[in-house]
Amino acid sequence: MTGDEPVEESESGEPLADGGAAGADDVALDPWGSSAVSDYRKLFEEFGIEEFDELLEEVPNPHYLMRRGVIFGHRDYRPVAEALRKGEDAAVLSGFMPTGDPHIGHKLVFDEIIWHQQQGADAYGLIADLEANSARGMSWDEIDEHARDYLLSLLALGFDPDEGTLYRQSTNREVQDLAFEIGADANFSEFQAIYGFDGETDVSHMQSVVTQMADILYPQLEGAKPTVIPVGPDQDPHVRLARDLAERTRFFKVSKAYASFELDPDEHELVADFHEKLDPADFDDDALRCVHVAEAIEETPLEELAVPADTLSSVLTKLEEAGMEPVRPRTRFFDRRATDEAFDALIDAIDGEKRVYENHVDAFELEVGEAEELAREVEVENGGYGFRPPSSIYHRFMTGLTGGKMSSSVPASHISLLDDPEKGYDKVKSATTGGRETAEEQREKGGKADECPVYELYAYLLAGDDDEFAKRVYDECVGGERLCGDCKEQAAQLMKEFLEEHQEKRAEVEELLEEADIELESPRKT
Repeated sequence: MTGDEPVEESESGEPLADGGAAGADDVALDPWGSSAVSDYRKLFEEFGIEEFDELLEEVPNPHYLMRRGVIFGHRDYRPVAEALRKGEDAAVLSGFMPTGDPHIGHKLVFDEIIWHQQQGADAYGLIADLEANSARGMSWDEIDEHARDYLLSLLALGFDPDEGTLYRQSTNREVQDLAFEIGADANFSEFQAIYGFDGETDVSHMQSVVTQMADILYPQLEGAKPTVIPVGPDQDPHVRLARDLAERTRFFKVSKAYASFELDPDEHELVADFHEKLDPADFDDDALRCVHVAEAIEETPLEELAVPADTLSSVLTKLEEAGMEPVRPRTRFFDRRATDEAFDALIDAIDGEKRVYENHVDAFELEVGEAEELAREVEVENGGYGFRPPSSIYHRFMTGLTGGKMSSSVPASHISLLDDPEKGYDKVKSATTGGRETAEEQREKGGKADECPVYELYAYLLAGDDDEFAKRVYDECVGGERLCGDCKEQAAQLMKEFLEEHQEKRAEVEELLEEADIELESPRKT
C-alpha cells in the first residue's frame, strides 16, 4: 500500500486515442519485490481488477491520469465516484515507505491523493515507517530524513494539511490499536498464501502487514464511508486482504436468499434460476415450494444443469428436507458476530414482513442495498465499526529512463524530485527512446511512442493537464514528424522547469510542514 512501487518497462500496445501510455513485463504481484506487468488485461482476468475506462464518465472532473489511461484499473471505485459526484463523504489514503528520495514515480500517487482532496474527499497521507524498518531494515534516522522529503513534496504539489491528515504509523495509537483488533481475524496460513511468508519471516514484518490493513481502514474510524487507496498494481494483495478483513469485522452479512436454509453460491444460483423458470400458478395453492424446485431439478438432464455432482446432491438434500416450505425471495441478515443487543436492535429496525431465526433474520420487503445500509446503521449504533470494503485505483508502472524498471536504487533510471534541475535535464537527454535507428527511418516508419520512456514523461507528467499537447507529441512521434533529438530536448527543458518550480515550492512549504500535526522525528532511535 506504500507509494514506492517499482516502475517497469513498457511493451508495445494499441495507442490510446488521447495519447495514453503502454504497459510493462510479466504479471507477478509482490508488494515488496519487483512486480512486473506485460499485459494489463491479465490483471482483469486473473485478479478481478476492473477496467477504469468503463466508469470514467461517472467520475467528476477526472484527473488527466484517468483520462489518459495511466490509471487503468480499479476495485469497486463506483461508490467513491458517486460520493464525489453527490458531494457526500468519501476518503482517500495512501502511504509512502521512506526508503530513498521521492521520485517522479511517487508523484503519481501524490497527484491522486491531492486530486481526490480537491474533489471533496477526506485525504490521508501516511509515512509507513514501521514497514520501512521491518521489511527493509531502514534505521529510524534514515527514515526520518526521507520521510521529511516525501512530506515536503506532497505539500509542495498541493496537499492541504489543514483539510487533510498526515501521520506516521509508529506514532498513531489509533492505527496500532485497530491493527491489534483486526489482527485477531487474520492468521499465518493466510499470510503464507497471500505473501509467501514462511518460517523464516520475522514477526515484525507480519505485524507491519496488519498495520497496513489498519491504515487502509483508518479513515472510517469516525464513520463508514467510501474510501479509495491509490496504488500500483503490485500493492493489490494488500487491498484484497483489507477488503476481506473489513467484511470479517462486520456484525451482519447481507445476502439474497430463497428459503430458511443457507445455500452456497453455486446452489443459490441454481435455485434462483429455477425460481425464475417455474410458475407458482402451476402448483397447488399457487405456491412454489422447495419440493417443487427439487422435482424440477431432478427432471432436468444433467448436461443442462451444468453443476458439479456434489453441488447437485447438496442442493437436492436441502430442498427435499425443507419439503413444503415456500420458495420466496428475501433479503437475509446473517449474524456474523453481532452482540445480542445488536441482533435484537436489528429485528426491531426491520419494517414489514420478516422471519426471525436463531442466526439470521429474513426480510421480505427490503432490497439488498437498503438492507446493507440498515445493517451498518444498527452495527455502528451498537458499538461496531460498520466498515465499507475499501476501494482502489491502479496506475501503470513507469519505465526507467535507461529502459527496464524505474528503481530508486538505480539513480540513472529515475528522476528524483530532489535532483538538481540541470541533472534532471541531463538524465532526460541521456534517456533511452522508442526511436528508429536513423532519422530517415523515423520519418518513414514513425517512432515507437508506446515503447518510449521519454514519451511516458510527457503522458505522466510533462504535459500536465493538457491532453491536446500529450496527444500531439504522440501523433507527431508515430507519424514520423517528431525526431528523438528534438523531442528529448523539449522534454529535458520541461523537466528542468518542473524541478525548479517544485523545489521552490518545497522551500515555501517548509513552514507548513513544521506546523502540520505530524511528528517529524521518531522517538524510536537506535
